[in-house]
Amino acid sequence: MVGIRSYGAYVPKYRLTKETKGWGFAGEKAVANFDEDSVTMAVAAAADCLAELDRGLVDGVIFATTTSPYEEKQGAATIATALDLRTDIFTSDVGNVLRAGTSALRAASDAIRGGSAKNVLVIAADQRMAAPKSAQDRSMGDGAAALLISGDDVVAEIEGFHSISEHMIDIWRSAGSDFIQTGEERFIADEGYNRLMREAVDALLEKQGIAIGDIARAAYSSWDPRRHAELSRLLGLDPAQVQDPLYGQMGNTGTAFPLMLLVAALEEVDPGDRLLVAAYGDGADTLLLRVTNALLPRPERRGVRRHLETRAVIEDYDALLQWRQLLGKEMARRPSPMEVSLQAAWRERDQNLKLHGGRCTSCGHITYPPQRVCPFCNAKDEVEPVRLADKRGELFTYSMDYVGGTPDVPSVIAVVNFEGGGRIMCMLTDRDVELIRIG
Repeated sequence: MVGIRSYGAYVPKYRLTKETKGWGFAGEKAVANFDEDSVTMAVAAAADCLAELDRGLVDGVIFATTTSPYEEKQGAATIATALDLRTDIFTSDVGNVLRAGTSALRAASDAIRGGSAKNVLVIAADQRMAAPKSAQDRSMGDGAAALLISGDDVVAEIEGFHSISEHMIDIWRSAGSDFIQTGEERFIADEGYNRLMREAVDALLEKQGIAIGDIARAAYSSWDPRRHAELSRLLGLDPAQVQDPLYGQMGNTGTAFPLMLLVAALEEVDPGDRLLVAAYGDGADTLLLRVTNALLPRPERRGVRRHLETRAVIEDYDALLQWRQLLGKEMARRPSPMEVSLQAAWRERDQNLKLHGGRCTSCGHITYPPQRVCPFCNAKDEVEPVRLADKRGELFTYSMDYVGGTPDVPSVIAVVNFEGGGRIMCMLTDRDVELIRIG
C-alpha cells in the first residue's frame, strides 16, 4: 500500500486584507515576508510534516516550484540539509509548470512501488508575482505543502493516477520576467483548463471504476474563484464535495495549491473517504486517494488550519512592494556589507542551515555556535552536535535598528535562550514590535 504517511503545510503570517491601505480589495491573501522564498517556505512545511517522526527514514526529497530562488542550483539539496536529513538520499527539483507538485507526487509513488526508496518527501512551494493590483494579483498567495510518501503506516492510500500532457500557452512567465502573463480568459478556460481537467478527471474515474458521487472531497487547482466554481459544476460535484479553495483567506499558491488543499482536506475527512486531487498546467494530473483507519489528529502539526488562524495584517500595500523590491527606496547610509565567503558558508553549514549547536561531553553545557574549547569547563575537543531547530526559546534581550536599511523597519536583533541550554543571537522574523517582551 503506497500513500501519504504524514503531511504538513506552511502559510506565511502576513496577509493583505481589506484593512490594508492602498490594496482596496475584499478578502485576503497570504504573502511571504521579504526574507522568505520558496525554499524557506518548503523547509517550514516539511518541518511541520516531519514533526515527531524519525528523519532518518527519509530516502529522498523532491521539490516542486516555479519560483526557485536559483536559476541553476538545486533547491531540494538545500532543503534536505536544512531539515538535517541523511546525506545518502536522492534529491530532485521539478519545476516550470503549475502541476509540478502532483507530478512530483507521482514520481515519489513510482519510486516506492519500484523499490528504490521507502519514504520520499514531496514538497511544493511557490511565491509568484503578478502585476501589482491586477486581477491575477488579487487571487494569488504564497505557501507550501509537504507530503511524506511511503509504503507503510499510510493515512491515505494512493489508488490511481491519470495524466494528460498538452502544449498550451495560457499562463506563463518568460525568462527574466518577474510577473506571470495570461492569455484571453474565455479561450484559455474553454480550450485549456475546463476541457483538460474534465478529460483527466473522467479518465481517472473510469479507470478506477467509480462515479463522481463516490468522491468525498475534491481538491483541485484553479486561477480564481470563478473558474474554480465553474469547474465544480462541469464535473457534477455537489458543493459539499468541493474542498474550500481558500481564496478569501490564502489565495492561489501556484504549484503548492492543490497539495495545500489536499492537506486541508486531510484535516477534515474520515477513514474510508475518497479524495480527488487535480492539478492543471500544460495538461492535467489527477489522482485518487482513500483515507485509511490510520488517520489520526496530531496536535503538534500546524497544517493549513492552524497556520490560517495565525495571521497579521500588512498595514500598507507599499510595504509589500518594498519587500518585493518593486518600490524604490533610499539605501542605508552605511558601509556596504561584506560578501559571503563561500568557504566559510560551507564550513559552517551545520550551524547555519541545520542549526546545530555543540554539547560539551565533559560538563554538559550547550554552546552556539559550537566551540572547540568549552567556555564553562575549558575542555578541548570534547563536543558533540545537538540539534536546536526543534527547541523552544525564550527572549533574553533585544534591540531595534531603525536605520539599518532593512525592507521591514525596524530590524529586531534578539538574544534567545534555548530550552535545555544554549543561546543564539539572531534577527526576529514576522515580529510585531508592540508584542515583543523579554521572557
